[in-house]
Amino acid sequence: MLMPLMSYTRRKTAKLQMENEAKPDLLRLAENWSIPSFTETIFFPPRKPYFVVIPVINEGERIQNQLRKMHNAGVSKLADIILIDGGSTDGSLETSFLQKVGVCALLTKTGEGKLSAQLRCAYAWALQHQAQGIVTIDGNDKDGVGQIATFISKLSTGSGYLQSSRFIKGGEAKNTPLLRLLAIRLFHAPLQSLAAWVWLTDTTQGFRGYSSAFLLDPGTQPFRDIFKKYELLAYLTVRASQLGYQVEEIPTSRIYPKHEKTPTKITGIMPLVDLALIVVKVLFRVYHPKKLPRLQDKTDLKP
Repeated sequence: MLMPLMSYTRRKTAKLQMENEAKPDLLRLAENWSIPSFTETIFFPPRKPYFVVIPVINEGERIQNQLRKMHNAGVSKLADIILIDGGSTDGSLETSFLQKVGVCALLTKTGEGKLSAQLRCAYAWALQHQAQGIVTIDGNDKDGVGQIATFISKLSTGSGYLQSSRFIKGGEAKNTPLLRLLAIRLFHAPLQSLAAWVWLTDTTQGFRGYSSAFLLDPGTQPFRDIFKKYELLAYLTVRASQLGYQVEEIPTSRIYPKHEKTPTKITGIMPLVDLALIVVKVLFRVYHPKKLPRLQDKTDLKP
């Protein structure tokens, strides 16, 4: 029997009011955050120290299949699952279904921006609810959800940034489109590694983990309007090691459907050009904070 839906939906403004028990320095940081407007539908109050954030938009059966797999794997026992919707119209996020598979909350972005804007909404929401770490995974059912537990375990023992990889020992890649494979191996991963000064093999993957300490570090500042499309993922990939946080790759599987259209939101020439320009801008530190906020004690940033 489904629990009653706590279907209160509230509109968030660009600046989140943090909960009373938040640290003073966290409150001071949040005053400078820029968050696109979004609505929230909460099915049950967040109660875990770790959150799994899934950005979606019109993923259809793919997101439903993925959520069933996560439910069967017991992910909701380890972390609160948050969906951040970019404006789906396909009916895939029906509330009774989301309750059944253990989703904690559905956030719906109503402000401007694309993927980076979605992630800013969800990360701010999780930090507002005292997240110690956040795992992000795409909602198109390509990634092996069984490794979410490994991400959470690593975050709990001090890792600052975790990147999934299908290319390292223990990882698995199936039916990867050739052009995408070449772009990752010959362009994206080498340039991101050069910027990070850490060798990373699978930098386009959205399956990754961040500690709250890294996201809240004054040197990171992810809640800025400069992050609208795909900039935030590329920036965070390199920023953790630059700031001295522990970085590690986790072997995962990424399986593309063999006889179906490739599930991706990146189609056409211009989005690919945009992605290439973003990687180059990250290399030249275009997205780095120009001004750091004044804090009393950097070690006092845990929510």
